[in-house]
Amino acid sequence: MALPTSATLSAIGEPHPLRQAMVISVVWLLVGLADRRYAQSAWDEGAPVGPIVRDWLLLLGSLAVLRTVSGLEGAPGVPLAALGPSLVATLVCRKAVHRSVLAARRDAWALRRVFVIGEAGAVDAVVGQLAERTDHGYVAVGACVVGEGEVLSGVRVCGRLRVQEPADFEEDASSVREAAEALGADLVFVAPGRHMSGGRLRRLSWALHDEGRPLMVLPGIIEVARRRIRLTSAAGLTLLHISPPTRHGLPTLLKDATDRLGAFLLLVVLAPLFALLALAVRLGSPGPVIYRQTRVGRYNTHFPLWKFRTMVVDADRMKGDLAAANENDGHMFKLRRDPRVTPVGRFLRRYSLDELPQLVNVLLGHMSLVGPRPPLPEEVARYDQVEMRRLSVKPGLTGLWQVSGRSDLTWPETVSLDLRYVDNWSWSWDMAVMARTVRAVLDGRGAY
Repeated sequence: MALPTSATLSAIGEPHPLRQAMVISVVWLLVGLADRRYAQSAWDEGAPVGPIVRDWLLLLGSLAVLRTVSGLEGAPGVPLAALGPSLVATLVCRKAVHRSVLAARRDAWALRRVFVIGEAGAVDAVVGQLAERTDHGYVAVGACVVGEGEVLSGVRVCGRLRVQEPADFEEDASSVREAAEALGADLVFVAPGRHMSGGRLRRLSWALHDEGRPLMVLPGIIEVARRRIRLTSAAGLTLLHISPPTRHGLPTLLKDATDRLGAFLLLVVLAPLFALLALAVRLGSPGPVIYRQTRVGRYNTHFPLWKFRTMVVDADRMKGDLAAANENDGHMFKLRRDPRVTPVGRFLRRYSLDELPQLVNVLLGHMSLVGPRPPLPEEVARYDQVEMRRLSVKPGLTGLWQVSGRSDLTWPETVSLDLRYVDNWSWSWDMAVMARTVRAVLDGRGAY
């Protein structure tokens, strides 16, 4: 913050640039502290741009007030000019630090030791959920189980609580305190159940807080973005308000405008590449350049999808003969070494170049730039109610599936990623996915 601000103030001829930069940096730190930007939990949701921009606007207003109070003269645009480069620098640094944090977590560093309290099934669910991903800062080191149920997740059981709430509050408290102390737990997760009443949970919180150990209560719902959650209270009850997924309004209009404009610009810019790829497909094997296939879009509507042909002409008729060799564990058909794919098609698939004609689908409104993979009608016919929710938004040219491993993912992993996007999408998240798509395409892993 200090370096770009002082350089900009010096360049525009402001008095005392170093002194002003120091004041601005101190105010910036205070703004971050007030909004808990430096807390460990701040990194659990990644490095979103929105909160940083809001802090920057607050800093901009504070600077304008301070300049007026101190009697500094100058054009109203001086604070904006001074802080513009610092915003860019802050965003870049924040993203770089977040990547470092994620790398540390993948190597089992920068983690907080968690002690889980709950019934056996709930403990297994929590431990399993934490173990599935490495983009969070928690590791389960032990559990205190309510009842005599068997824990199957392999986590160390350091104590058990009676199913019936004991008359002596200290019985629960001592068991939990001793187990958490023995494990060196940084904080405690509690998964409420039928044997964990509000009063019992409250008394457990007293025991933990008296020892200086934080407590987190798991509401049971999963894959909800932090921005959709708001805490409130009424009549002594703690209420968790969860906003519905965005389906209408300004965000959807912005997404649609970005899709149409982005697709149009890409079609214009990539026109020479389209011509080269069309020539390569034509010379590589006999048959049409463009392959047309019926896919299923939003609300189960069918549309024609276009892509550069990557297989031999009679590939669809050969699919039945290869069904037994399917390597996907779900409704999709995938073969790592599909004999129907042409040599040119193998190259196009590796770098996702065969998908480029779908920019026309985006321009026509059939698809979005970012969204779940567009399924085939025969795949949708086998969907259950959970999988059908993938059709709540437009399918995408790219999405979480494409940037997280593509065909190397299992079917449950694919569905989980798609549902996370369907429920929590935002325009800024779309921009982040498109940025990650470039790296995923160049890497080529999981594309076959």
